[in-house]
Amino acid sequence: MSTGPGADSAPGPDTRDTPTGGDTPTDPGKPGRSIRTSRMFSSLQIRNYRLFFIGQVVSNIGTWMQRIAQDWLVLTLTASSAAVGITTALQFLPMLLFGLYGGVLVDRLRKRPTLLVTQSAMALTSLALAALTLTGQVEVWHVYVAAFVTGLATVVDNPARQSFVAELVGPGQLQNAVSLNSANFQSARLVGPAVAGLLITGVGTGWAFLLNGLSFIAPLAGLMMMRARELHAVTPSPRGKGQLREGLRYVAGRPDLVWPIVLVGFIGTFAFNFPVYLSAFADDVFHGGAGVYSLFNTLMAVGSLAGALLAARRGTARLRLLILAALAFGGLEIVAAGAPALWLFALLMIPIGLFAMTVNVTTNTSIQMSTDPAVRGRVMALYMMVFLGGAPVGAPIVGWITDTYGARIGFATGGAVAVLAAGVIGLVLARVGNLRLTVGWDRGHPQVRFVPREQPRERQRELTAVA
Repeated sequence: MSTGPGADSAPGPDTRDTPTGGDTPTDPGKPGRSIRTSRMFSSLQIRNYRLFFIGQVVSNIGTWMQRIAQDWLVLTLTASSAAVGITTALQFLPMLLFGLYGGVLVDRLRKRPTLLVTQSAMALTSLALAALTLTGQVEVWHVYVAAFVTGLATVVDNPARQSFVAELVGPGQLQNAVSLNSANFQSARLVGPAVAGLLITGVGTGWAFLLNGLSFIAPLAGLMMMRARELHAVTPSPRGKGQLREGLRYVAGRPDLVWPIVLVGFIGTFAFNFPVYLSAFADDVFHGGAGVYSLFNTLMAVGSLAGALLAARRGTARLRLLILAALAFGGLEIVAAGAPALWLFALLMIPIGLFAMTVNVTTNTSIQMSTDPAVRGRVMALYMMVFLGGAPVGAPIVGWITDTYGARIGFATGGAVAVLAAGVIGLVLARVGNLRLTVGWDRGHPQVRFVPREQPRERQRELTAVA
């Protein structure tokens, strides 16, 4: 299911250190430490990627602080979950409108100078919002404008960052680096919401915006300190007509790319609207404050971090895992929607975060590893456009459902969409790959697999005759 036309030209995982069976071997340079454990952080041995990783840790903490502060500020100014949804929609609307063009630009431009520009633009936007908030002049439309401007920078920044990872580490370490990027983001999610909660309750939301703006100093410094000669640079595509259509045709001819993108589109549009769901549960269902909202995000980050680290240990990114993780993720959202107590809802955030991150990393990794580097910017832009660009459509809808029918109905609706989409697309992928679903037991554990269908006897006779 994970292969398709064009796979021969795509980078593959480096299997030189992959154990082939039996007991997990140990790293001869570090007694008692397994190769599997050392492989979890192997891409950090590369200097340029290490600089990138450290800069992103600092910046991501600031990003999560701003996300929490932004959502809570809008909720405070308007007392409306729909307004929070509109803010989310405005932040991702540019990706929906211009995402594909951003991918074309990324394939034409050198990645490092591009990231210097986009990261600087986002820093200035945060600092402007901080100034308005700290001086008491902020209004909800200011937050809307800041969210939209940040989204414009993201149109280029997201595919550039995604593609730049391959230039930092090369194809052999790509899966590990993508997984560690996700672990990086989720580690920051453990710290950012907690700090944001303290700042909001202690000194106000403006300080969270200010610290986020200053946090961009770290990735900008890291980009400038990198050694250009050590990059696995991809020659930028020359300017020409039809490059956007070329990228779309490339994806259209690859079922292993099309259907995962469609799946994350449904999930990103309806099931990943956590700012809407969690702020409503914190405020309306459990009658907590910013601290409870931060707690939900922090516990979800614990699960997400675990999911990202598990992905870094795995040697493959299979579409079967993507389907099963999406089913589990949607099912857990439905269960959490009915949780009667705060403690139970909070605990369910951990497995929800784990399976959400498994969906995210598996899709991202399988797409990057299966895509020709010459069109990777356009393909990743399409992926990010569908995944993040669905928010402008979904956030106001789920915000309206949440305001009208309650947070529980809104959350359950998002989970139901994820389950339905995963089930249907799993069957489609099985049919495309001529596979069938089997359920059984292996060494006392349940096992769900897709296996090749048996050929009809007439077809077998035809193949035998030809042979």
